[in-house]
Amino acid sequence: MCAKDKTIIWIFTTLFFLAFIGCRSDIPTRTDLQLGTQPPANTSSSQAQNPTAVESAIALSDKYAKLSEEAAALRQTKQTLETENAQLKTDLNNCRQQLEQMQKELTQANDILVQTRLELNNWKNDVLGFRSEMREAQKVQLETLYKILKLMGGEVKTEGPEGNQQAQ
Repeated sequence: MCAKDKTIIWIFTTLFFLAFIGCRSDIPTRTDLQLGTQPPANTSSSQAQNPTAVESAIALSDKYAKLSEEAAALRQTKQTLETENAQLKTDLNNCRQQLEQMQKELTQANDILVQTRLELNNWKNDVLGFRSEMREAQKVQLETLYKILKLMGGEVKTEGPEGNQQAQ
């Protein structure tokens, strides 16, 4: 038995004796003895209304048994809730760690994406910048080929704006 149970039993025992003494109205009190008066006689109607000490003790015992069962059930519920709470705390800590890891990975992925986008934009600018240079190089190549063909005696036909073929 734990200290709480011993204390509760002691309180109920004390209440039992107080109820037993309090229910006996035929015992003269100190003031009755000094005044010379007698306590009122017990009547059957007053005994029917006031429970006897044994009945009070039984009622208190039943009430104590019910409260003990309720306390045991509450202790079991408390233990279950504490176990569940500990499990939830463990799960919460695991989820927080996973969340932190995911946030780090997301930040890294965003940084890589931004860097890749910058590199792509730079590449596009480079390609567009070289477009005119490539056109100029192709134009020079065509002019050179034209001159070579002309020197070799080849006839070059060019189309005019009207679709007529002209020899040069």
